Amino acid sequence: MAKKQKGTGQQSGTIILNKKARHDFHIDEKFEAGIALTGWEVKSLRAGKAQLVDSYVLLKDGEAWLVGTQIQPLTTVSTHIVADPLRDRKLLLHRKELAKLFSAAQQKGQTCICTALYWKKHMVKCEIAIARGKKEFDKRATQKERDWQRQKQRLMRQ
Repeated sequence: MAKKQKGTGQQSGTIILNKKARHDFHIDEKFEAGIALTGWEVKSLRAGKAQLVDSYVLLKDGEAWLVGTQIQPLTTVSTHIVADPLRDRKLLLHRKELAKLFSAAQQKGQTCICTALYWKKHMVKCEIAIARGKKEFDKRATQKERDWQRQKQRLMRQ
């Protein structure tokens, strides 16, 4: 058996999380999607220059698009091209997954959001979720539960 070689300088794991999504939404179901990116966008993601704060998934014409994701171009890479950091990026999903997303988005109060970008081997993947918006009292209850869990952990240590 041949030994598996370790990649030199290869990053693995999560690129960026959308923490605001967990605060503002109840997440029902998650999907993994590929993203159609250009070369400079991949290099910027390796450098960690991305934001998912106001991003969402737009479903139109039988396709899914990631809207509002900001990927800042590196100054050393994008010297010869005009880079648009806020362009819409196509999500690569199977037909059955797209059908589930379309049917869920048709229901009242549900939307599709991007919760994370991460590396899977050498490809960038996007974790999208079907979510329902939280009301203000839901956010307060979540905060109260989180505080109680912290307090419980402190008491257990002592």
